[in-house]
This record gives sequence, structure tokens and C-alpha cells, in this order.
Amino acid sequence: MDGLADVAIVGAGPAGAATALRVLHVRPEARVVLLDAAAFPRDKTCGDGVAAPALDLLDALGVDLTDIGRPLSRLQVRSPGGRTVAADCARPHRVIPRTVLDAAIVDAAVARGAELRRHRVRRVQQLPDRVVLDGEIAARVVVGADGANSVVRRALAPPPAPDATTAVAIRGYTTGAAVDQDALVIAFARRAPLAYAWSFPLPDGRANLGYGVFDRGCGFSRRELLQRLAEEFPDQEFEPGTVRGHHLPLSTGPRFQPDGRVLLVGDAAGLVNPLTGEGIYYALLSGVLAANASAHGGAPGARYRTSLRRRLGRHHRHVGALARLMPHGRFVDAAVAAAGRDRRVFDAIVDVGLASGTARPRVLAAIAGDYLRG
Repeated sequence: MDGLADVAIVGAGPAGAATALRVLHVRPEARVVLLDAAAFPRDKTCGDGVAAPALDLLDALGVDLTDIGRPLSRLQVRSPGGRTVAADCARPHRVIPRTVLDAAIVDAAVARGAELRRHRVRRVQQLPDRVVLDGEIAARVVVGADGANSVVRRALAPPPAPDATTAVAIRGYTTGAAVDQDALVIAFARRAPLAYAWSFPLPDGRANLGYGVFDRGCGFSRRELLQRLAEEFPDQEFEPGTVRGHHLPLSTGPRFQPDGRVLLVGDAAGLVNPLTGEGIYYALLSGVLAANASAHGGAPGARYRTSLRRRLGRHHRHVGALARLMPHGRFVDAAVAAAGRDRRVFDAIVDVGLASGTARPRVLAAIAGDYLRG
């Protein structure tokens, strides 16, 4: 076994690399080991949209993405009943393929001093003063950033997650142009279950197209997901080998973070927005909070759990309540109609769905008014 690390991070995606960057910002002398089963750059199933608030977090961590990807302010949303809102967001978002985004954040972490190792973690052993991975890597604190199927999370014996708290999605890259070359397009499915298709234009003129269902219990096959995507965006063809599916642990599920020296961030912590499926903002923010908690020794798990609750607790209560209304198509119709009529509603919905905003009373009143009008 090699020497004791201050922090060992399992998974070098945005959540893990952000954790490493923040630890080394707070404690430049810290020994941080960043472990991942894959070599970078590597692909990750995702919509490739990076929201403006996530870009703010990356900028604060010293990751400059100004010249990477494609900036887009235009957002177009179509409801299940066919209502549409199209408007410019307050600030531009960016479409960045995950092969590019994740490598950029990892490179920044390594440049800051993190030790990147290619290693697949299989076993987690908790001792009073350290955590040992696979009997060979020991650290005072271990951060599980290894995704929805987290080995680290399973080692902590979490409660089972209901199917309704897990989404399933599929995505691919088109061979031709995007549905709309100048906008991020989200089209809610016209029929049950609750789902939406997306089209996010890439810098080279192609697009990331996908379809997500907000309930793993739907039992859709890959073929059925692609058929439903074609219903929303017909006449689209995918590049061979780019169609991939994955599960998303939505934040409507139980949030599990025990005391001790093992912290969970990003998808491993079940941090995915249940309204939009967005997870990069949560990944980066939870990585920063976990890094802050790991800097003080003692009981980092309890400290991190408290900081998550303070930072995201109110937001999670709001998105949880809204997520229970989402399966009712009329509610989504009303929200889209209100957003098209009132700029404050549009901005609030973007903030709730892509960052850590809340639904203020006047926003809910505007949506309720449209709902009652039918």
C-alpha cells in the first residue's frame, strides 16, 4: 500500500474533478488521488448542455471554457399539448461534448496537483482513521463520484431507490443538422409516460439528440425509446456507434449521506434535477461542498450532509413538489404558456430547472391561472 492520501476521489467526471480542484484550492499542499476506470478523453452519455450557472462554478474553480463548445441563449420548449415558448435566456449556456468537457476539467485538476490514476475500484473498507480502496489505496477521506451505478455508494449499504426516482435516457449524434440550428430545443412527449426529447446543436452543425423518460419502471427498450424520439423529431439519422442509454438517479429519491469519511457527490449521491434531468450543475456544486467538508477532518460526512441541506434543501423541496405535478400534462402546458407570457416566469423556470432556484408565489400563481383557464 502506498502512502496515505488526504482525499481519494473515485470517478474523474465533473463531480470528481471539481472536488479535486476545490480541495487543492483550499489546501494546495493536500495529496489528492483521482481514480477512474477510463482513460481521458472518454465519452459520457449526456445531452452535452452546460448551463450558465454551471459555467459560473467552473470559472470559480479556475476552468476557463470560453473558447470551448458553442454558446447558445435561445431556449425553445414545447409542452405535451403543443404550446410553445421560445426566448433568450438571461445568459448563454454552452453545448460541449462530454469528451471535451470532462477532459478539460480533469486536465485542470491534474495541473493543480491531483494524481490521476487509471483504476477501477471494487472494494471499499472503512477504518476508524482512514478508508482503504481495494486494499492498496488509503485516504483520510474518500469521495464517491462514480456515477449512477456507484460502487462506493453500494459499499455504504444505501436504501433501495424506487423506480419512479430513476429516469432512463438515450442519446446519439446526428449525421445532419440540428432540429433548430440556433436554439436548445426541448419537446415534451405528447403521450404518457412523462418524457421529453431534446436537440442541442454542436459547434460543427450536428446535434446531440436524445429522449428521456422520468420513470425507470416504464420498461421501454432501446428500440422503443428511439421510436418515441422519432415521433418528436422525425427524419433524423444517427452516426453509427453514438446511440447510448443510461439511468439517472433523480433528486426526488431519498438522499443518502451517512456520517464518516466517505462522501457521495453528483449522480452517485442521486443528485439529478427531477424536472429536467440536468446533473452537471449539481455535480459541480456537490463536489465543491464535499471538498469543503473534507478539509476539516473529524466527521466530514455529517458536515457535508449539513452543507448540502443548507445549500439545496429549499430548492429540493420546490423541485420535489413540482416533479409530482409534472406527470399531469395540463400542468406542463400551463407552465409553458405562463412562461411565454411572463418573462419572470420564464427566468424562474430556467433557474429551477438548470440551477438551484425556487418557485416563488407569483410564479406559481401565474402557472395556476393558466391551468385554471384550461
